[in-house]
Amino acid sequence: MGTGKYTIVTGFFAQDDPGADGNAIGALPQRFGLLDESPERWTNLQKRIEELNGAAPEGTRYKLFFFIRHGQGHHNVAEAKYGTKTWDEYWSKLETDGEILWGPDPELTALGVTQAQEARKLWEVEREYGVPLPEKQYASPMRRALQTWQEIFVNSGSLSQGSPRVTILENLREEYGEHTCDRRFPRSVIAQNFPPPTYEIEDGFSEEDVLWKADERETKEHVKERAHAVLDHIFSRIQETYVGVTAHSGIINGFLAAMGRPRYPLPTGGILPLVIKEETR
Repeated sequence: MGTGKYTIVTGFFAQDDPGADGNAIGALPQRFGLLDESPERWTNLQKRIEELNGAAPEGTRYKLFFFIRHGQGHHNVAEAKYGTKTWDEYWSKLETDGEILWGPDPELTALGVTQAQEARKLWEVEREYGVPLPEKQYASPMRRALQTWQEIFVNSGSLSQGSPRVTILENLREEYGEHTCDRRFPRSVIAQNFPPPTYEIEDGFSEEDVLWKADERETKEHVKERAHAVLDHIFSRIQETYVGVTAHSGIINGFLAAMGRPRYPLPTGGILPLVIKEETR
């Protein structure tokens, strides 16, 4: 894999414990799961990260990532309708059952929009206590991720101050192949629906989806490698400390795998905050 070694720093959030019970913690725990309950909690966190970076040897850096899973999409409804086994083996390879349209690249359901709005409300509550907004934001090119990001950071008076922007990275898309819900639209369609300057598509992003194959599913190992490449990309290009990543369960668990962690059951619309340590080799 790439040049950096990445590990999760424990002791900040309920979710950063290797034995954390994601099902019990849920999608949007109070304070995003921050263990510090004091009114100065976010000031304390930022001070601690500054101290870590200040004392770090050359080649070591710390950043706080907010991993945001998109709200419920129509494909999530279809998978729940048929069960994961039947979905994976049959229905996921179609685009619709005549009732639900899930391929390609489905949109959020009404519940999915509500879930994104609930995430936005938590940000707004914690802003009163000084939670840092992501200074740099990245997102998957899939509509369900971009709609979630838009609902949280653009469609909000308090969070949209300063004109938030997001960079769309191909490597943040969901595990691809076979499932039609994970086939993306052409670059030109994405740019039309999510235009600049708010949305910036990375250089080298192909017009057509050249990665998705109808007869081959991406391996978990390759998802892990993609996630590691994204960490290398972010740590090597930006100096900012607070990073937002709006994406999918598969790629978010790819990040965890790249940092030696087990799978974490983040629900749709959920947020997973993690302090990440980089050590360059």
